[in-house]
Amino acid sequence: QVQLVESGGGLVQAGGSLRLSCAASGSLFSEYDMDWYRQDPGMQRELVASVTSGGYTYAADSVKGRFTISRDNAKDTVYLQMNSLKPEDTAVYICAAARWGRYDAWGQGTQVTVSS
Repeated sequence: QVQLVESGGGLVQAGGSLRLSCAASGSLFSEYDMDWYRQDPGMQRELVASVTSGGYTYAADSVKGRFTISRDNAKDTVYLQMNSLKPEDTAVYICAAARWGRYDAWGQGTQVTVSS
């Protein structure tokens, strides 16, 4: 079973950048597809970006061109580079690990707040 711990959130002004990290432990990280979600209170959880075990990436239209997901299998870590941040990007960002079409683990989340 994999365990996930996010870091890198914080308060940033609009137009700024943050890099989130999600460190995995406990299992074969390279076998997992990794996702970043975000959730604001009272709103549905939104898939932001994902990277498959084979390295294929996806980004939601709302973040395409601004956010980049990547993974380092040697460090068992997935990253979310967020540039040109907007106030509407404010949310708790959560990473998740999936294998064989099923989520095995979720992190506890890291808060990102973008001030205008």
